[in-house]
Parts: sequence; structure tokens; C-alpha cells
Amino acid sequence: MAPKLSILLPYKNAADTLDECLTSIAQQTLQAYELLAIDDHSTDQSYACVAARARTDPRIRHLLNPGQGIVAALNFGLTQSCTPFIVRMDADDRMLPERLQKQYECLRDDPHLSLLGTQVRAFARGRIEDGFNEYLAWQNQCLEHQDIIRDIYVESPFAHPSLAFRRDPVIEIGGYRDGTFPEDYDLWLRLYQTGHLMKKIPEVLLEWRDSRTRTSRTDPRCSRQAFDRIRAHYLARDPLLLDRKNNLVVWGAGRKSRKRCELLLVQGFETKAWIDIDPKKIGNVIIHVPVVAPAWLRRTPRPFVLVYVNNHGARQLIGESLAAMSYRPREDYLMIG
Repeated sequence: MAPKLSILLPYKNAADTLDECLTSIAQQTLQAYELLAIDDHSTDQSYACVAARARTDPRIRHLLNPGQGIVAALNFGLTQSCTPFIVRMDADDRMLPERLQKQYECLRDDPHLSLLGTQVRAFARGRIEDGFNEYLAWQNQCLEHQDIIRDIYVESPFAHPSLAFRRDPVIEIGGYRDGTFPEDYDLWLRLYQTGHLMKKIPEVLLEWRDSRTRTSRTDPRCSRQAFDRIRAHYLARDPLLLDRKNNLVVWGAGRKSRKRCELLLVQGFETKAWIDIDPKKIGNVIIHVPVVAPAWLRRTPRPFVLVYVNNHGARQLIGESLAAMSYRPREDYLMIG
């Protein structure tokens, strides 16, 4: 039976979770797949765990990363896959049984769709922190293409191991890139800026393990500063801003907001005003630019607003204030994480 899709599973020292992950793959309702299990130079029993499975399951292609690190493993897997559809999976997560079938059918039926995620559910041995739950709640509401690109600069809108995508468009834009940034978020931003269609199945099809050793908690490439830098890099190249370069204002005059915004301003952008609701800030001058109240935005022509306030609840209130002044997301403002 020819495979309909290729599962890309890089792993390193994942002996504690690999068996559970591989079992969830074996229990899929769609059985016509190839599994590219790529060992990133493990020093525990991970290799032996996969090798034992591969001896009895010819769909498992057991490979060794010819380079070092997850980016090298992912790009190697792209070149080794024999189907046009790639499904990402991590060695510490679990697929729900219908995941492969539903993602395959969506990609097959919509030739314009390049990237397809799913909703996810977190699981852990202990308590899942409130911040992670808040992030998942936000992410699980970003479903349609317009939702995703509206908030693409807020946070990473996908859980990487929930994704399926067409191989060729990803290879055409350079595959995964290595650097001091999250390789997955960098890929989504490049797909967005090259006009690719992205969406999610509105159903939980992946269980995402949360732990204190998870890469997003420990790797410097996933730090707050790394996300701030990669956002500023792509913002500075986004036609939405380039077309309004001389008519920008920034909502958020606090120290932390300004620090993130400065990563954009040093790339040749300027703000005409800082917007804030704090009466102690209104009337001040920062970098030769005045701090003004939101009512200042009631003007013609209207400026383009970059909202650099990072709190989820505050972003919602600011969005409501902008809507009351007839400002529209992406047309008149962007939310920035």
C-alpha cells in the first residue's frame, strides 16, 4: 500500500516518551503512511526503541540525522520523504486516532491549502501553568486563515507537532532555517509573507505534552527576546507597514513595550505618537515624540496603529476601543506580541 503522507519525527534522548508516541501513530485510522524517525544522535535507549518497532513495521524508516540539531533533522526528512504531504510529530506527544485521516483529506481536497494545523490539548504529570493554558486558549481560537494572519505577530499561532503541510511550498521558500530564533515560527512567518493559505481543523487532534524540560521552555531560540527579534525582522519587511511607513503610531508607552518596539524602529521606522491610557504618561515626550490619549486617534487621515501592549486582556480592551473608532485589524492596526 503506497503511503499517502510522510510523518516527520525527529527525536533525541526521548526514551521515556517515544513508545507512547509511536503507539499513538500506529493506532491511526489512516494506515497508509511512512514514518521518518530521525535520530538526532541520541545517547539513551531512543534508537533501540525505534529500531525494535521498525523491525516489525516496514512503514518506519529509521534514519540518522546527518547534521546536528532539529533544523538539520527536519530538512533532511523533507528531502527523504516520498509523498507530497508532510505531517509533523514530536517524540513526547500523542496523536488522536483520526488525526492523519482528517489532515490528509483536508490537504487533498483543497489544493490551495499549504499549511494545516489542528486544535491541541495539553497534558502533563503535574499542574499545567496558567500562562500555558491561556496561550492554548488563544491558539485554539485561531482557526481560519484570516484569524491566523490577523494575529500572526502576537504569538506563534500553531503547535508545531500538530501541523501537516505540502512539502514543495516549504522547500521552495528554503525549508526550515537555523538561527537564534524559533525555527517553526520563522517558517510560518515566511509562508505568511509569501501568500500561502494556512488554517486549522477546529478539533483537538493532538495532545501536547507540557513539562519543564520542553524545548520552548529551555532553548534560547524560544526565549521572549528571540520571539521579539524575529517578529521585528518580519514586521520590517511586511508590506502592511512598508506602505504606511510614514504614518505609524504605537499603542503602549511603557518601558517593556518601548523596548520591543525599538527593535522595529532601529530598522528605519518612526512613530508619530505613543498612545497610552495612563494619565502619568500622557503629555510626556519619548524620543522626541509625544505620549497622547487614545482619543488622539480620531483624526483624518487615520494613522496605522501598532499595538505593543502584551497582556491578553489588555489587547482585547484595546481592540474594542479601536473598533469603537472604526479601526479595522490589518487595515488600520496590528497586534504585536
